[in-house]
Amino acid sequence: MTQYAVIMLAAGVGVPILAALNAALGKMIGSPTTAAVVLFAIAFAASAAVMVVYPGFGAVSKIAEAPKHLLLAGVLIAFYVLSITHVAPHFGVGNAVFFVLIGQLISAAAIDHFGLFGAQVTPLTWIRAGGIAVMAAGVAITQLA
Repeated sequence: MTQYAVIMLAAGVGVPILAALNAALGKMIGSPTTAAVVLFAIAFAASAAVMVVYPGFGAVSKIAEAPKHLLLAGVLIAFYVLSITHVAPHFGVGNAVFFVLIGQLISAAAIDHFGLFGAQVTPLTWIRAGGIAVMAAGVAITQLA
């Protein structure tokens, strides 16, 4: 379990860095949309390289069998990258990521509570809701300065 926590911590560290880098690229070239396309092209190449190195290349043939709503994840990541690349230069990376984190807390709690998309069911108890509220308050406090 520790390895999963470390991986996700690293992913979390990467989100604001991704936002700052891509926002700066979009501002520098004058097109947040083009910056997002470049990011996705590089991400595609990196993901494809990992897919070839690790077992999973054969899974490509199973994509046609997957329920189509599962492919909406691509639309959601495109929305995130396009929006953060456009908004961060105007709103600040910290402010943009703050609202992303609040949205993540809300949607993660709902997904876990209802077991949406095949997720493990973890009911939203008063204690868990309080913990999420404390996390949200902590994130908010970081933006008060």
